[in-house]
Amino acid sequence: MATPGINDIVRIQEGGLEHPAVIALVRQHLASAAEHSPPESVHALGVERLRQPGLRLFTAWVGDELAAMGAVKRLAADHAELKSMRTVDAFQRRGIAAVMLRHLLQVAADMGCKRVSLETGSMAAFAPARALYARFGFVVCPPFGDYRADPCSVCMTRML
Repeated sequence: MATPGINDIVRIQEGGLEHPAVIALVRQHLASAAEHSPPESVHALGVERLRQPGLRLFTAWVGDELAAMGAVKRLAADHAELKSMRTVDAFQRRGIAAVMLRHLLQVAADMGCKRVSLETGSMAAFAPARALYARFGFVVCPPFGDYRADPCSVCMTRML
């Protein structure tokens, strides 16, 4: 019998902003962004902003434990943005982020998007995230949407 892979043990579901573990992860995500970026360069979303229309939040679970979160925000009929990608510390470097990223890209494709973009930090703390996105075909691009040129931000995009 084959050993189950990470895709076999991760359950992704839409929503979850009522769950205390999800709220705690959102708060941790905001705190980390604030720790590594100046205030004007923090683009992470808090719980209330994650409820905005046009944004879909997904959570990843291993058994009853929250493992990660991520969101897709429609920018235009054919363009989506990834927001709030974060893996719980205990689940980092186990492939959970890749499972979530694959799911979010599929959601964007199912929404009819042809392009997906994201903004992340330029500092060393964000290097693992940038490497993950690059492995999935994202390339650095000029600022999109409401983003402006910022030495603390890196915008990336890929076609679907």
